[in-house]
Amino acid sequence: MKFGKRLKKQIDDTIPEWKDKFLSYKDLKKLVRFISAAHPSTKAEAQFVELLNSEIEKFNSFFIEQEEEFIIRQRELQDRIEKLGERFEPSDAEYAAEMAQTRKDIVNFHGEMVLLINYSNVNYTGLAKILKKYDKRTGRLLRLPFIEIVLKQPFFTTELISKLVKKCETMMDPIFSLASAVEDQAETKEMDSAAIAEPSIFKNTVAALVTMQELRKGSSTYGHFSLPPLNLPEFDFLQSPSLPSPIPIQ
Repeated sequence: MKFGKRLKKQIDDTIPEWKDKFLSYKDLKKLVRFISAAHPSTKAEAQFVELLNSEIEKFNSFFIEQEEEFIIRQRELQDRIEKLGERFEPSDAEYAAEMAQTRKDIVNFHGEMVLLINYSNVNYTGLAKILKKYDKRTGRLLRLPFIEIVLKQPFFTTELISKLVKKCETMMDPIFSLASAVEDQAETKEMDSAAIAEPSIFKNTVAALVTMQELRKGSSTYGHFSLPPLNLPEFDFLQSPSLPSPIPIQ
């Protein structure tokens, strides 16, 4: 699948409020077509570089905003879990209802953070690909120095979000174990998560994980600037025969 189509699918599958935050790949690609190797100082080339810089600012602004929101939400969820036992007795109907809602909120929160990591990966890959097209078209080497700058940008630096994902998973363990004891459920945590998550968030998270795995497969596009290893847990449901196999990205 061509990257442009892959990107469109990612945008279609993401959270509605995020749709205009992705790379304007189509616009950048159009500008590259207007750039001539024989006449490098063209208006299109200036517009191309200007749009690249504008896109980086857009990514950073959105990513930082989401990080800050996720930090607050993680603290709020942790506080809810700690106070759950103080407010209700396990035998109370209110306890079961609050437990179910808390589990749902945790799973959705985890899914949104995975989607943000995917947002970083997809936009980085798009930048690398459009810069490769630019270098091929012009015969110059803009990709190397530009990507070196990109690697230092907030939107590419996902260590904090990855730590929040791990904290969320740590929060899941006791809340799911306690819920299983109260409700006498036999499902695994992954299956329980799938059952209580918002269907759209769950579907999009699975799609994001598949895409992130595919983006990390060997490709001459990335070379020295390959995406870092995917440091997220293996989910059994990703191996389900009902899920479509990833399509190689061209």
